[in-house]
Amino acid sequence: YPSNMTLNRARTAVTVAFITNGFVVGSFFSRVPDFKAKFQVTSGEFAIALALDALGVIISIGPAGRICAKFGSRSVAVPSAIGLSLSLFLTGLTQNFQQFCIALFFVGALLATQDVGMNAHAIAVEHNYKKKFMSFFHAMFSLGGFTGALTGGIFSQLKIAIWQHAIVIALLVVVSTYFLRNWWLPAEIDIHSIEKHNRKRRPGIFWLLGLIGLCGQVGEGAAGDWGGILSRDTFNANPFVSAIPYVMFSASMVIGRLIGDYIRMKYGARKILLICGLIAGAGLIFGLTIGGIGGVIIGWTALGAGLSITIPILFAA
Repeated sequence: YPSNMTLNRARTAVTVAFITNGFVVGSFFSRVPDFKAKFQVTSGEFAIALALDALGVIISIGPAGRICAKFGSRSVAVPSAIGLSLSLFLTGLTQNFQQFCIALFFVGALLATQDVGMNAHAIAVEHNYKKKFMSFFHAMFSLGGFTGALTGGIFSQLKIAIWQHAIVIALLVVVSTYFLRNWWLPAEIDIHSIEKHNRKRRPGIFWLLGLIGLCGQVGEGAAGDWGGILSRDTFNANPFVSAIPYVMFSASMVIGRLIGDYIRMKYGARKILLICGLIAGAGLIFGLTIGGIGGVIIGWTALGAGLSITIPILFAA
């Protein structure tokens, strides 16, 4: 059984991993309009690049889970974090849209691989601590997203080149990952055999949870991918202001997730999922109906508040 010091160090390492993962995501989302302008493509064409990013996520999730089971989540989370930072740096160096699309596929694959590894390790920390931390860890992801989007908005406003921005992100992730590499729990802490058995019919609750998770991730992905483009292309916001919708989305995520474990224990997951879904959907409709950059900010803030606790609840389930 790990000592308290070992568990505290592991919790710190996982917390930093969630923060840096969110920082990478927030930094990228804040520069999406700059990438679109750099390659001079339409929104429809740019959606192809974002679809390849999502394809990388989809393809890598299954193998990442199996590798975690075979070699331990630490063996996945640490190297994939370094790989993610390097892939993002290469994305900043791309010279044409085709190269950008290919690079984005690898960014998505490595982002999802690290995501699986750090969430699996977070569960191992929870089990050994015998306390609930999942909502806190996801709040740290959103805090990283908030910081990354704010930093990216400032860099964009100052016209700092994307590749220079990417160097900052890569160095941050590589240095933090290297210095905390030995703070993770041993790989054998969550290694387990994958038993082969006959396929069984999945319980209906699996499909329901999967559908809710799909809706939540579609909303979260749309907030990051299109908030900046909507603000800049449709409402003529400057580079910094166009990053504000995702900044507010992440800020409301942080607040919701910091109180998420408490209200989940008090009111129950079922009731919270219903209320959060209504806040996200109604708030987004209201903001887009108002229109203008103010409406986008209102809609994205409500969407973040509503989705904040949804994904941690589903991970816990």
